[in-house]
Amino acid sequence: MLSNPLLTVLALAFFPVVTTALGAAIAAFRPPRAAIRSGIQHFAAGVVFSVVAVELLPDVVRVHDPIEIGWTFAAGVALMLVIERVGRRAEASAVAVAPTDGVATQGTLASGPSVGQLVAIGIDVLIDGLLIGIALAAGDKEGLLLTAALSLELLSLGLAMAAGLTASGASRRRTILLPTAISLLLVVGAVIGETLLRGASEHTLAGVLSFGSAALLYLVTEELLVDAHESPDSTGATAMFFAGFLLFLLLGMAG
Repeated sequence: MLSNPLLTVLALAFFPVVTTALGAAIAAFRPPRAAIRSGIQHFAAGVVFSVVAVELLPDVVRVHDPIEIGWTFAAGVALMLVIERVGRRAEASAVAVAPTDGVATQGTLASGPSVGQLVAIGIDVLIDGLLIGIALAAGDKEGLLLTAALSLELLSLGLAMAAGLTASGASRRRTILLPTAISLLLVVGAVIGETLLRGASEHTLAGVLSFGSAALLYLVTEELLVDAHESPDSTGATAMFFAGFLLFLLLGMAG
């Protein structure tokens, strides 16, 4: 790790940006089959779940403060529910104003994602960045593993956004640049998280990690796995979830 904490955050936060751009580029030039996307999403979900269970929650439990952990976890869930509600309303509004000639459908609107949808995605990515900063404040290993997990998540996001943009007729340039630009919010969030929590007490970190764990668990159960199950499920895709979990469980033990 670099001696300057801010430079460390910046260096790590750009990895998810690169994977977002990679996912978008792949989908722009050769969209992967639904089964492959489902496998990637299952693997990413297993990885994120493992990092939460193995690296973050033990630090949360260590402080033995049920009241603090209870309200911060509930706050994390509440925020993600609000973001989901905003995204659904934006999606419904976009569908309502879409052409009705059979060309545009939900998820593949002719104009691509609406402003409301992009705002919801951007907030989600910003929170991911905050979590990287928080994890790095808690410890280098936590920060590294969470960065790797979120890099896989944003790879999936890049694939999904680019696939939708391609289906809506967007140019390759826009298909690659839009997801990549949104992923830069992760860098902003990571810097904010590390700056605000540098030198924070163990109790403060535990509360923030509890909040972040709730957000990450929501990401796994209500975004990655829900999207993954839009295509027919398979034994291979399910196995990818456990492969991702086991891999990061072993990596956490190795540290």
